[in-house]
Amino acid sequence: MTIKYTKNFLDKLENLFASSEYILRYEKGNFKSGYCVLKENKIVIINKYYTLEGKINALVDIIKELGFMPKDFSDKKIQDLLIELQQTELKL
Repeated sequence: MTIKYTKNFLDKLENLFASSEYILRYEKGNFKSGYCVLKENKIVIINKYYTLEGKINALVDIIKELGFMPKDFSDKKIQDLLIELQQTELKL
């Protein structure tokens, strides 16, 4: 899958988090990687000043780090998106 750096693709990733037990927030902060994951509280914080491309790359990294599984979601579109993301590697 080729990652599309569009607002629509960002919305799909945000919907994935909305369907999960994690809360996604955009805040300002001094995160070395551009994001912070508070696993105990199930909160993901992304630097709100990141570009669209930076936000998408950070979300894809987090999805892989958290190990979301397609079977954990009831929505078929989210399952398909996760399967595609699992086969994708970011090239920075």
